[in-house]
Amino acid sequence: MFPSGSDGPRTTRARWLPAGLVLVCGALLAVLVSATAAAHGAPFVVDTAAHAWVLDHRPPWLADLAVGVTVTGSGVPAYALAALGGALATRTDRWPGALLGILALASAQVPRIVLASVLARPRPPAGDWAWLASGWAMPSGHTTTSMVVAILLTLAAHRTARARWRPVLLTLPGVWAVTVGVSRVVLGMHWPTDVLAGWLLAACWAGLAALVLLHRRRKTGPVVSTERQRP
Repeated sequence: MFPSGSDGPRTTRARWLPAGLVLVCGALLAVLVSATAAAHGAPFVVDTAAHAWVLDHRPPWLADLAVGVTVTGSGVPAYALAALGGALATRTDRWPGALLGILALASAQVPRIVLASVLARPRPPAGDWAWLASGWAMPSGHTTTSMVVAILLTLAAHRTARARWRPVLLTLPGVWAVTVGVSRVVLGMHWPTDVLAGWLLAACWAGLAALVLLHRRRKTGPVVSTERQRP
């Protein structure tokens, strides 16, 4: 119906969604980063209010639970989950897929580290922490990492999950990632806007990754169709 190499309506709509995600989340992230830079890294009113409320309503059992959640959102557990997501998403070639998942997660760390180093936003006072932390505050590393991993796992579930378990497996990664982000605030190691910046950065990464995949599909599509027409 459409000439070789041209875009049909479905392809065009598929590109608008990730492009819109990048534009909206990128604009919000830019506003947040600019406001933080203008304040020289000082917390906003919402940050100090939420932080104080957490400290007044954080029983020991909640801090222990938050620690158990937060350790899954970075380091070896996060990269293992990224490898699992990449392996399942490719369906075949499991080991190359696992490596691709690890590289995808690593690609999200580069802009996060650069942005955190440029902003150099201090964390809340160390005396308020209920666990160990290092590095600058914004964007939250655990938050960004866990959300990127959740995106990879959601993609894997979308491609492999059976109908019976599909709704649960599509929802679970996002719930886990949000819980990891909240745990950073509960543990007193991040301001809420650090977590918000991590989610926005992960959303921008997801949109850009989707655009790259769509571009690759567009380039390889006509080649595949030509080969199919050979006798």
